[in-house]
Amino acid sequence: MSKPSMLLYLHGFNSSPGSHKANVIRQYCQQHRPDIKLEIPQLPHFPKRAADYIDAFVSNHQRDYNIGLVGSSLGGYLSTWLNDKYGCRAVVVNPAVRPYELLVNFLGQQTNPYTQQHYVLEQKHILELKALEVASLRTPQDFWLLQQEGDEVLDYRQAVEKYQHSRSTVEVGGDHSFVDFERYPQQIIEFLQL
Repeated sequence: MSKPSMLLYLHGFNSSPGSHKANVIRQYCQQHRPDIKLEIPQLPHFPKRAADYIDAFVSNHQRDYNIGLVGSSLGGYLSTWLNDKYGCRAVVVNPAVRPYELLVNFLGQQTNPYTQQHYVLEQKHILELKALEVASLRTPQDFWLLQQEGDEVLDYRQAVEKYQHSRSTVEVGGDHSFVDFERYPQQIIEFLQL
């Protein structure tokens, strides 16, 4: 008998389970795939804590569930790391490829606009991010890149290069939020084999 399905959605930097894409996935699963156990955790702000959290989560559930990942922005970076460790299939949406370069510009006091939590991003957190980097994909066929060229936060070309041997959908225009994400939940779940 096959294992039940779990979809683990990983949000991005300063985001939350209340983000638009998370809600799109939640609504689709409620309406069309209530059999899928959907998990959208509020990730810790600091990279090592976030990695430890999702590592323990997948480790605790992989025997009982077929786990598929959806990662947005920094969540895409974390999904890539989880795939390298556990082999879970992943859809990465406007993923961060080198977030340790970008987040240097965000050092200091931060406020999550969704949760209103205050925290301080320090240099050590940049090093924690760097430690999670997956230099090359062992199983590029496990990934589907959903990328919009109009991403104003990340250089889309980094993701196109990183996931060049994976399934890729690269759209002209759009932005970092991934405009019209509502088009994709069914195809995402099919790709993840859930």
